[in-house]
Amino acid sequence: MTTPSLLWLRQDLRLHDQPALIAAAHAGPVIPVYVLDDDAPGDWAIGGAQRWWLHHTLASLGESLEKKHSKLIVRRGDAVEVLTALMEETGADQIHAIRHYEPWWRKAEAALGDRLCPHDGNHLARVEDVKTGSGGQFKVYSSFWKALNQMMPPGDPEPVPRTIPAPAHWPKSETLADWDLLPTKPDWSAGFDDWTPGEAQALKNAKAMAPIVEAYDIDRNMPSIEGTSRLSPHLHFGEVSARTVWHAVDGHGDATTFRKELAWRDFTDGVVLTMPDYGKANGRPKFDALPWRTGKGAEADLKAWQTGKTGYPIVDAGMRQLWATGWMHNRVRMITASFLVKHLLIDWREGERWFWDCLVDADYGNNAVNWQWVAGTGVDSNMFGRIMAPLSQSEKFDAGDYIRQWVPELAKVSGEAIHDPDESGCRPRDYPAKIVGHREGRERALEAGRHAR
Repeated sequence: MTTPSLLWLRQDLRLHDQPALIAAAHAGPVIPVYVLDDDAPGDWAIGGAQRWWLHHTLASLGESLEKKHSKLIVRRGDAVEVLTALMEETGADQIHAIRHYEPWWRKAEAALGDRLCPHDGNHLARVEDVKTGSGGQFKVYSSFWKALNQMMPPGDPEPVPRTIPAPAHWPKSETLADWDLLPTKPDWSAGFDDWTPGEAQALKNAKAMAPIVEAYDIDRNMPSIEGTSRLSPHLHFGEVSARTVWHAVDGHGDATTFRKELAWRDFTDGVVLTMPDYGKANGRPKFDALPWRTGKGAEADLKAWQTGKTGYPIVDAGMRQLWATGWMHNRVRMITASFLVKHLLIDWREGERWFWDCLVDADYGNNAVNWQWVAGTGVDSNMFGRIMAPLSQSEKFDAGDYIRQWVPELAKVSGEAIHDPDESGCRPRDYPAKIVGHREGRERALEAGRHAR
């Protein structure tokens, strides 16, 4: 029998449009492998919400492979060491994998050397190929989009291989139960029941965008009608490819805004390719001098923000939705992030770390670039002095029903008062007063910005 190959799976947990799988199956017997490596990522080992998703998506992928008379081998440990040991154990002579751009995965790929056969497949175009006129990676999204759009549309998605050749002997596998990925004491995942991890649901969600893509430009900003795609965790775990999503909306009107959001993921990987420490280092070093608040007062405010008890209804609704479901509406993500950084003057990295642990779609590049965009510290970002007004944002985007859903203390507050019950004189006793005034927070942030400059 032909020597087997390892198929190293990471954030590409699918069979459809999976170039590494296609190449491995063409070469001969395939041994699909997922390695839970909590050491290589360091501070970015996957958080609690992602672990919940990972358990279910690996279970789903395992079932799909079994239908193809294949198996998913799962092992825990240092990815390079585990893969090296599996090659010796099985006689595999090569490892097929889709390229990843997180710094720890790039380091692992380099360590595997010529044993690794890398493939492109998680992006609309190969990240290294979308270059500036001088040959570098883009640091400004608008310029990146213009260059990428000239390379579009991406190629057609590839179908699932008709057969996945199996090896003569399968190596031993750990079980998902061994990994304790699901929360138990306590089980905080009751609100995650609305999610269905796995490739089948990812493809359904992609197809569901077609009839609503034209309304996406407006509806994506409206928390109460949730006009976003909810594809982000499926894309993060690679349950569906970016080009599959791109083509899912072909022929359904103007999909430009939606496709720009899809392309943002490519852009953020380009940023961390050239700035691998972007998750912890300011993109603009002058902001290293920004006087973030510390001490007991800041710690108490951070806790109020994390638990949705700031006295700002739109902020509290978003933070409670995040904790309950592992996800937050995109417009509200910007509002809550701006509130932490500007109104509370708390380091964006505190927010980035909280989102990393709580989001099912927490992605290294996306998370870091988004936080630095809001904070004004990034290479392509808002000016630090641009401060979102959460109360007016709430009213502008008609978030009343969204607030009533996630902040039950305010469920009976009617009309426009829902956006600022404190000012309207109808704040219920069990709902907190604002922890900082809008004007006070704004002036403090502007002064901090002046100090940094």
